[in-house]
Amino acid sequence: MTTHPFRQVDVFGSGPFTGNPVAVVLDAEGLTDEQMATISEWTNLSECTFVLPPTTPEADYRVRIFTLRKELPFAGHPTLGTARAWLDAGGVPRDPALLVQECGAGLVPVRREGGTLAFAAPPTVRSGPVDEAELARYRDELGLAPEDVVASRWVDNGPGWVGLLLRDAEAVLAIEPTVTAGERFIGVAGPHAPGGEAAIEVRAFFTGGDGPLREDPVTGSLNASLAQWLTEEGILAAPYVAAQGTAMGRAGRVTVDAADGELWIGGATDVAITGTIEA
Repeated sequence: MTTHPFRQVDVFGSGPFTGNPVAVVLDAEGLTDEQMATISEWTNLSECTFVLPPTTPEADYRVRIFTLRKELPFAGHPTLGTARAWLDAGGVPRDPALLVQECGAGLVPVRREGGTLAFAAPPTVRSGPVDEAELARYRDELGLAPEDVVASRWVDNGPGWVGLLLRDAEAVLAIEPTVTAGERFIGVAGPHAPGGEAAIEVRAFFTGGDGPLREDPVTGSLNASLAQWLTEEGILAAPYVAAQGTAMGRAGRVTVDAADGELWIGGATDVAITGTIEA
């Protein structure tokens, strides 16, 4: 057994314990793939990350990201939570204003702005229309009628997201998902009335196999690819704020800004638990 520094970080919250927690195991050298998967499943959070030395001089650190037992090339709130944990544990970036994370999707810049962090939205690995048979299956699993879905598109930047745009935020909040089979990563968004704090309401549903769809409280990767889609189509314009987690009793807030030709996905990152883990 070896001892590793551990942090649990609340990401995208609008107050204490209102965002999405991520478990971060620092100094994770020596852990096997199976150990990482076991630890991730045991934490029972949507993601658990493991921080390792970078393999390229351009990066400040390397991270492996697991959702239960599956490894992901990229995920948003684990990116920001890992950056906060690494800084909290004494990490010093080459550039004080910009960290560079190495992960399965490549190098991801993370911008520091006061107490918040933001990552540059990575390119999608799959986009375009959703097959009608697949779309019908997703609608059925979410209890939606064909007329409820205004638009749909693949918005996959690593996890496998498909995006569904509904008529309004109320329709998003009314969703009651059913039992499903097979791997799913379904993101749903609907606009709020103009003039409010948030421009859209977002919900994210996923499963790694058979069983009920789980809901993720606040999802950086999904908000990133939704932002790329919705701003590209002129449905939204950055900067804007997305709300997520409302249906779960959370109050997540994700900021979307445009700068230097990039969309930056940001929010609060607060270390909630500090300690060690034996593995």
